[in-house]
Formats: sequence, C-alpha cells, structure tokens
Amino acid sequence: MRAVVFGYSNVGDRALRVLQARGVDVALVATHRDPPGEALWYRRVADTADELGLPWIHADDPKAPGLEAAVREAAPDLIFSFYYRALLPASILALARQGAYNLHGSLLPQFRGRAPTNWAVLMGATETGATLHEMVARADAGAIVDQQAVPILPDDTALQVFDKVCVAAEQVLWRSLPAILAGRPPRRPNDIAGGSYYGGRRPEDGRIDWQQPAAQVYNLVRAVAPPYPGAFAELGGRRLVVARARRPLPGREPDLRGRGPGLHVVGGQIVGACGDGQALLVQELLDQGRAIAPSALAALIDATHARPRP
Repeated sequence: MRAVVFGYSNVGDRALRVLQARGVDVALVATHRDPPGEALWYRRVADTADELGLPWIHADDPKAPGLEAAVREAAPDLIFSFYYRALLPASILALARQGAYNLHGSLLPQFRGRAPTNWAVLMGATETGATLHEMVARADAGAIVDQQAVPILPDDTALQVFDKVCVAAEQVLWRSLPAILAGRPPRRPNDIAGGSYYGGRRPEDGRIDWQQPAAQVYNLVRAVAPPYPGAFAELGGRRLVVARARRPLPGREPDLRGRGPGLHVVGGQIVGACGDGQALLVQELLDQGRAIAPSALAALIDATHARPRP
C-alpha cells in the first residue's frame, strides 16, 4: 500500500512512525511551514520525514498549484491527514484509490473543527480523545473508523490533555491499520447533527473577564496556558498573562472582602477575584514573558489606581 500523508505537529510525527512500523509505503509527506511568530513547541513533521528517509514538501495551501499533480504522481492507495491545518479538497481526496482518513483530536461528533483539545478544556469537558474517520468534503464529517477516549482531569491544562490525545491517536491508528490495509475498515455513522463544531482561536480570545464565575475563568486559564498564548488581563496598560493558577482548597479561600473582580495581592499571594465571589490562586503571572512577583504587582495596582483619570 502506498500512502500520501498530510501531517503536522506531534500527532503527525507519531502517526508517521506508526505507518512505517506497519509497513506502509509513504510516497510523499506534505506539511506546513513554521508559522512566523508562533512558538515552535511541537515536533516538526519535516524533521520526522527526514529521519525516516521520506520525501516531503511544504504545502500550506492544499489548493496551491502543483500540489494535486504531486499527489497524483505519488499514486496513493491511501491518503492520511494527521493534524494538517487545512481541509483537503475533494479533487485530492479522490486520488486515494482505497480511501482517505483523518485523525481528529476529539471524540467525534463532539468538538469538530479547529483546536478541539483547547475547546474541550475551555468548555469544561471531562473526557475527550482521538478519532480516526473517513475524510469527506465537509470537515470532520466522515464515517468513524475507531476512537480512543482519554480523561480530562479537573486541573489538566490543554497541553497535558494534548499529550494524552497524541497517545490515543497513535493507539487508534495502530489498531485500525490492519483492517484499512485489508480494505475492510469498520465504519459507523458520525452523527454531526448531534455533535458540536468550534472554529479556530486567536490570542485575543484569551482575554479574561473577571466578572465570570471562577470555574469559567479557570477553564480559560487551563485551555490556553503556555505554550499556547495564555489567558491575560490588562492592568496599567500592560498585558499580564496568567500562566498557572489553581482553585483554593476548601476552607482555605483568600479573604476577598472589599475587593472587586480582578487581580489582587492578598496575604502575599496573587489572587484573581471572580464575579461569583470566588477566587483563583495565581501561581505564575507573566509580564512580557517574565514572572512578576506579588510585590511588583501590588505596586502596579497602586500606581494604576493612583493614576488620574483623563
């Protein structure tokens, strides 16, 4: 079996290794260029292809001239998409004689679309996973081949969940490949009408609204914690990123009397007061990438409050 792989990130790295271990002839790997200004915390599929001796090309736009011809020349029996960031057009999918398959980082039909791990954490889900499904023209809508669930623990960050999803994706692909290569993949309906769809996220979406309940603010902090752009608040014209936080233990809540929603320093501890009267204990607060101490934050708060209004 010959395959063309569209891959990116850690899932692309691990899935390529699974294909090689299963004896699949990967004729071509297409991957994205490193986005300018984006922190590269994940594996580069181009490096994996080099390591495995596989031919690869940059393909940021699946509709770019020449890409379809390159895939046709590779004569694939199968096409795989492993965390590739764009929807493959039907004309490319049609070149796979034995079908095209995608690994998606959720339990479809829930959390279709972009950034599924981040959205799952943000929405307070307690479980997500990886799904291998057939690719069709509509995003994440093809028949489901296999799934593997992973738990989202109450204090998990999106990165910790993503690491679990990577392992789940590897397991799903490993156990599904024999049936796919034999031309007998299992299929079950992907009931997208009963699922959910979410779009891409921007750094600006990490802005904290301290008027929200503490549970919602905490989910946001966990969902976009570094290496993602981070949840942030602005104070005195400076953008402060809440890199790490936790909920107080019962009976150890900070005294928020007389303090409105926002960042405060209480008993030498940075605290985020939320709209429901509950708090987050901020374990790491960043100012331009550097940790800010409680004393420095207290001085900034005092200076901001003392500044005359225009």
